[in-house]
Amino acid sequence: MDYKDTLLMPQTEFPMRGNLPKREPEIQEKWKEMNIYNKVQERTKERPMFILHDGPPYANGDIHMGHALNKILKDFIVRFKSMSGYNAPYVPGWDTHGLPIEQALTNKGVKRKEMTVAEFRKLCAEYALEQIDNQRVQFKRLGVRGDWENPYITLNPSYEAQQIKVFGEMAKKGYIYKGLKPVYWSPSSESALAEAEIEYKDKKSPSIYVAFKVKDGKGVLDTDTSIVIWTTTPWTIPANLGISVHPELEYVVVSANGGKYLVAEALLESVKKEFGWEEAEVVQKVKGSELENILASHPLYGRDSLVMLGEHVTTDAGTGCVHTAPGHGEDDFHVGQKYGLEVLCPVDDRGKMTNEAPGFEGLFYDEANKPIVQALEEAGALLKLTFITHSYPHDWRTKKPVIFRATAQWFASIKDFRNDLLEAVKETKWVPAWGETRLFNMVRDRGDWCISRQRAWGVPIPVFYAENGDPIITDETINHISDLFRANGSNVWFEREAKDLLPQGFTHPGSPNGRFTKETDIMDVWFDSGSSHQSVLEERDDLQRPADLYLEGSDQYRGWFNSSLSTGVAVTGKAPYKGVLSHGFALDGEGRKMSKSIGNVVVPAKVMNQLGADILRLWVASVDYQSDVRVSDAILKQVAEVYRKIRNTFRFLLGNLSDFNPETDTVEYGRLREVDQFMLVKLNKLIKYVRSAYENYEFAGIYHAINNFCTLDLSAFYLDFAKDVLYIESKDNYERRSIQTVLYESLLALTKLSAPILSHTADEVWSFIPSGKEESVQLTDMPEFKPLENALALENKWSAFLKLRDDVLKALEEARNEKVIGKSLTAKVTLYVNDKTRELLDSIQESVSQLFIVSGFEVAGSYDAAPENALKLETAAIVVTKAEGETCERCWTVSTEVGKAEEFPTLCPRCAQVVKENYTA
Repeated sequence: MDYKDTLLMPQTEFPMRGNLPKREPEIQEKWKEMNIYNKVQERTKERPMFILHDGPPYANGDIHMGHALNKILKDFIVRFKSMSGYNAPYVPGWDTHGLPIEQALTNKGVKRKEMTVAEFRKLCAEYALEQIDNQRVQFKRLGVRGDWENPYITLNPSYEAQQIKVFGEMAKKGYIYKGLKPVYWSPSSESALAEAEIEYKDKKSPSIYVAFKVKDGKGVLDTDTSIVIWTTTPWTIPANLGISVHPELEYVVVSANGGKYLVAEALLESVKKEFGWEEAEVVQKVKGSELENILASHPLYGRDSLVMLGEHVTTDAGTGCVHTAPGHGEDDFHVGQKYGLEVLCPVDDRGKMTNEAPGFEGLFYDEANKPIVQALEEAGALLKLTFITHSYPHDWRTKKPVIFRATAQWFASIKDFRNDLLEAVKETKWVPAWGETRLFNMVRDRGDWCISRQRAWGVPIPVFYAENGDPIITDETINHISDLFRANGSNVWFEREAKDLLPQGFTHPGSPNGRFTKETDIMDVWFDSGSSHQSVLEERDDLQRPADLYLEGSDQYRGWFNSSLSTGVAVTGKAPYKGVLSHGFALDGEGRKMSKSIGNVVVPAKVMNQLGADILRLWVASVDYQSDVRVSDAILKQVAEVYRKIRNTFRFLLGNLSDFNPETDTVEYGRLREVDQFMLVKLNKLIKYVRSAYENYEFAGIYHAINNFCTLDLSAFYLDFAKDVLYIESKDNYERRSIQTVLYESLLALTKLSAPILSHTADEVWSFIPSGKEESVQLTDMPEFKPLENALALENKWSAFLKLRDDVLKALEEARNEKVIGKSLTAKVTLYVNDKTRELLDSIQESVSQLFIVSGFEVAGSYDAAPENALKLETAAIVVTKAEGETCERCWTVSTEVGKAEEFPTLCPRCAQVVKENYTA
């Protein structure tokens, strides 16, 4: 007889190799055939709702690691919620308007100026929908479950119709106005920008100090004095209409280098150093407030430059006298308004100087710096020119510098409901907690929101103008335009004349002849996506407002979190979200930003083709995503190794349950051996911890907990010694069924606990689990934590035993290295122990030699009586010797009893009995 045939070896068709790049698409095809999203929703429809509202990615280009990180995190949460008592629909969305799509078409050779705006917009829409189809395939490949066939898209007519309602509601409350104000202006985009569209990069700029001669000192300053200003934007000098000083600062007039100059006293030393003034005598001191309304002369044009008081003046740098051009700065604008200055802006849409800047007309603003500096020098007004590199605002799309430029724009007045916004921030739960402070400070400090853009591709600002120039925004016009957009899409605005867009028979006192015009600007794309709480959560029957959670990258504090809050509070008085969770950016393995030029970009599609989506998902679970995260081939390789260990655990569990029927073979908890009860206690603790970690979005804790349970609790301990029972004993042996009961419970729990993260693998494992059950693990609920009898005592006792076992394993390893033994089954372990350890060993009813995986074991005496050759460790003094006897041909234990059963001369008595009872006729 070949005794190998008598062993109950693991049997399963669950493959050892994941082969995920091939197997995952097959699993996803099954999900599609099952219509898994609808099945999940149908199963959970009566449950309370949990809404994670998808922040819309921009529909342009392939997805990157930031996209993957974001969508996978969302999928973890939605899948967990649907398995833990909630109805958790997930409606993905896309942001589809804006400059990048216009640029993409231009790059493809579309001649925009040779077609109507409506024709160009149709091409933009077609392009956006193509991009959505491309990205949707990639998001689904990540294993993200959602209503992919019914996403929300910001160009959809129903979406645009609701966005118009948001605008109208804000206008009705008086929050919308048109005004001439300096805004971020991008010459490269020829459009105004919002703060969210600005990024800061280093730029080299000229740094100049300029003397403005006093024309009328109002009895405070002599006319032979010059006021010194400092600026890094010489191109704004032609727009200068004033100089701002701080009312509370002390100013000094110094005599130096043949002239008299006014600067802030606190900056005198740095100014002297800057100009190389070795002898500078203070001839006068004056308080800032006394300088109000003094007139200086513009150094190039001779016109008046008014001295004004401004709280914005600081002594951080410069001279304490601030060059003020109301058309080119927010603080400049406000102080200029206070003093009745005009808003002079001698720069056009393309960034070129106009005829309001005599001598520099037609020059691009940056190119005008040099001739303006030369003109100042020729006028004797230039005191010093150097160059500095400083952080400067850039257009986040074109990556080119922006300017502040006064233009007529539409604004949402934040100041009118700022306190409500701040209150809504406080009422929201923020993860991480610093998110609250960050958004609170942004809202507290921000100016009004410029919502108009001078582009073609976007939602039109639904405003009409009467013949006398009055803007028209009424409930009647808003509702009519909303209905028109719902029926025809927003392109109708560009296809019809104003009179054909107005309600039939519409009249207005400002248009006695019945003539009207329409606004040509579109809305800021942040107004588009920021309206999604109305256009999606309110619009769709399967969702509700407010959402339970918004989850996006940390850049969205100034973006979507912010714009959604503004529109939400403006329309409903409340934030559109109960909670906000943010994640960091995906960097390369060395912590650098990914860049095609550096060649350090990790592409999700490539990772999935080589390793599989579940490896990417496991990587997301492994990182501290609330900070910036690192990803590289080496990091993914480590994650793949962890996946391999988890998969092997699943395979071992499945293999050893092939003959286990949970209906008939399960051993009740009270009848299990203690070590088996202990393992269920450990499993139960895992369930409790993992469920709590999911609730708190602590996915790295889940990653480590499941990995540790598989590798330490199961593989390194329980499964290691269990093989001696599982393979060797009879099929229905009590100890074997006891162990199998634990394996089955562990298999069920691990599959469900890992399902939100390892979405493909968990479903694959589920299909191999014995006994009738749901067709997908996604249609089950998370395992429940059960308070088990005597759990604490069991854990204390067996944790102490594991400590002893670790010491025994160390001694075995040392003996193996010294060639005393080979495999551990060739060893006998003799312990010399203290009373505490003896008491522990006496209380263990299981075979200790089996738990140690050795052939012989005895307690020979007290710790103090241990011989010199003993390895003295914390729990025991240990002597390892070679076990006496012969090796059993079937179980490989060494015993002096081998051969005692005459008909089985090469077997130990245990094996002989099993073979006799089960394998002989």
